[in-house]
Amino acid sequence: MPNKIVARFIDGRIARGSTTDFMPNRDIFHIVSKEEGKNKSTAIKMAELKAVFFVKELEGLDKDRPVIKRDFDDVGDKKLIGKKVKVTFLDGEELLGLTLGYSPQRRGFFFTPIDPESNNERVFAVLTAVKDIEFYE
Repeated sequence: MPNKIVARFIDGRIARGSTTDFMPNRDIFHIVSKEEGKNKSTAIKMAELKAVFFVKELEGLDKDRPVIKRDFDDVGDKKLIGKKVKVTFLDGEELLGLTLGYSPQRRGFFFTPIDPESNNERVFAVLTAVKDIEFYE
């Protein structure tokens, strides 16, 4: 089953579509998008990426929704599974989430944003585009 993704590049470009062949350890994967009513497949090089966002909807859920800066304290008594992490990208964007598998020897790592209303279901952060990673208890 295809995953809806938004690929964000280090240089600011964005590609939206679906993929069935994303694997973190591979150098290239493909995004299929609609152009003029036809499916177009584009090869994406992992070395050029900031992150891959696995999303609910390609265009976002609610463009009028205010950006809410959530903190780990905002989740209340909800049981959080995983290690709390704050990811700061080279472009200054910061995201809070939970990760089950971080290793500095890998190309990147997956984390789940803590905002339940976010369009992002999961994020794969590419370590070469990450400025800082903070872990919390």
